[in-house]
Amino acid sequence: MTADIQASQANHRLSEEEFRHYRAQGFLVRESQFDTPEVNSLVSAVEAAAATALARSEDLENARPYVLDGKRFVDLDHITVQFEPPPFDPAIKVIEPVCELHPRLDTLLDDPRLTDPIRGILGSEAIGLWTNKLNLKRPRAGSGFGWHQDSPYWIHDCEHVDLLPNVMVVLDAASRVNGCFEVIRGSHREGCLPGTDDGTQLGGFYTDPRRFDLASAVALEVPAGSLVFFDPHIVHGSAPNTSDQPRRALVITYQPADHPALKSRRIHNIR
Repeated sequence: MTADIQASQANHRLSEEEFRHYRAQGFLVRESQFDTPEVNSLVSAVEAAAATALARSEDLENARPYVLDGKRFVDLDHITVQFEPPPFDPAIKVIEPVCELHPRLDTLLDDPRLTDPIRGILGSEAIGLWTNKLNLKRPRAGSGFGWHQDSPYWIHDCEHVDLLPNVMVVLDAASRVNGCFEVIRGSHREGCLPGTDDGTQLGGFYTDPRRFDLASAVALEVPAGSLVFFDPHIVHGSAPNTSDQPRRALVITYQPADHPALKSRRIHNIR
C-alpha cells in the first residue's frame, strides 16, 4: 500500500490513486474495514431486521403481496421484501430499505468509513441517503442476480442518476462458491444500457448481454468487513450460493444532500 493511500485512510478519504481507479474501473475495494466484533454486531442486526421483515410480511392486514416472473414480493408500506423463488421461498432474498428496521443499521449510514469516500466520489461534503438494501444468500438456497445496472431502476425517480454511488458492506467472506459480487470492469462509462427484451415482466431491468464484454468480469472475492464502492452505471451480478456458508451484504446508496430518498420520499441528510 502506498503512503498516499495510508494517509488518506487515516480519515477514510479517497487517495488520488483510489479516486482514479474508481473513475476508470467503476469500482473500488477496501478490504477489512470493519473488524470481527463489528461484523458480528452488523450480522446480528441484519438477522434481526430480516426476522422483523418476515413477521411483518405475514401480517395479512397490512402486507401487500404480489408476484413478478414467478417471484414473490411483499410491500410493507415503503419497504419491499423480495423472497427467493420456489423451492426456497419463504427465504428472503432482498429487503429495501432495511436500515430503518434496526438501530445498529441506522447508525451505519453515517459511518465515515462509508461516507468519507462517498463525499470524495460526489465532490461534495453535503450528502444524503438515496436507498439501502440487504442482500441475503442463504447456504445452498441463495439464488443469483443476473447482469444488470442500478441506474435503469432509478432513472424514472431521479434526475441525477449519475450521482448515486453505492457502497457494499460485505458481512461474510465472499467467494465464487457462495455467489460473490461481480462487476464488468469499465462498463459504467457507457451510461444506461438497454435491457433485455425477453417478454418477461422484469426482463427490461437486466442488461442486454450484447452491450458488455464478459471477458471484463471481475469476481470480488473479499473478506468479511470489506467495502466495495461502485458506480450506479456499472454492470454487475452474482452467481447462486452453492456453498454451506451464507453470503450477506448491505448496499447503501448515497446522493447529493436535500433530495428525497427513493422509496420513503423523505429527506435523510448524512451527518
